[in-house]
Amino acid sequence: MTTTSTTSTRAARRPTSRPRSTPQQRRNFFWGLVFTSPAIIGLLWFTAYPVLVSLYYSFTSATMMKPASWLGLGNYEALMSDASWWSSLSNTLYYIVVSVPLGIVVALILAIMLNLNVRGQSVYRVIFYLPAIVPLVASAVVWLYVFNPQYGILNTILGWFGITGPGWLASPQWAMPALIIFSTWGAGNLMIILLAGLQDVPQDLHDQAKVDGAGVIRRFRHVSLPFLSPHLLFALVTGLIAGFQFFTPVFVLTNGTGGPAGKTLVSGLYLYQNAFQFFKVGYASAIAWVLFIIVGLGTALVFRLVGRRVYYGGA
Repeated sequence: MTTTSTTSTRAARRPTSRPRSTPQQRRNFFWGLVFTSPAIIGLLWFTAYPVLVSLYYSFTSATMMKPASWLGLGNYEALMSDASWWSSLSNTLYYIVVSVPLGIVVALILAIMLNLNVRGQSVYRVIFYLPAIVPLVASAVVWLYVFNPQYGILNTILGWFGITGPGWLASPQWAMPALIIFSTWGAGNLMIILLAGLQDVPQDLHDQAKVDGAGVIRRFRHVSLPFLSPHLLFALVTGLIAGFQFFTPVFVLTNGTGGPAGKTLVSGLYLYQNAFQFFKVGYASAIAWVLFIIVGLGTALVFRLVGRRVYYGGA
């Protein structure tokens, strides 16, 4: 009796064998690989391989002029005592701390305005979204003229009110605010996401709150904002990542120098300078991996502090 029960127990624990695939399934799998192979090869060759090579280079003295020699943690140790690196990281954090919340607020205000039932609503939506689809380089070139201290339209408008405009990109105090203004101008992508979130808020909840005597502000705070919280978390995380990747506008607007007085030298631009101006590939790779770690830790911190307060519609 005991032997029989032991045998039954072993048989019950034995994993069931997976059913063998049919010839048709194997054929479908093969042709699926054939048709997706260009994308798979491109992903491995143009993404996975450069990432792994950059990790190796970050431990070497690789340059574009001589072969790599192993340094171990030498690049990372040099980075910790590099004043320019710390300055670029400080400028990047300043840009993120100001531009990300400002961009979210501006995009949210625009989304609320475009969610109103007004005449010509679709036209307004196109106008406010248009800056988001203009190439960054073209936008930056246009804003070079906007920020011009002599004949720029921004200082001209300020002059109408008797205000002497600053030097903007030529001023150490106003160069970074100018970049933040430029970034806020392109809030159209986030505006569309928040607008979609506003349109997902159940109207009956607004009606019930209105019957209970809640005003516009209270309805927005207690009804709309909870439903928008996943979208706001998305905006915060993507804004954090994009902030550390900020490069193209500052490169065009400052001619790749990070001036004046290094006030716009962000981490992405400093990485570019080391790789393609100073040809210090190993050092630039170390910068890239340090930024990767910072972004990962920052994202994890945001999810830990903010993610638990997100409302997922009863999920």
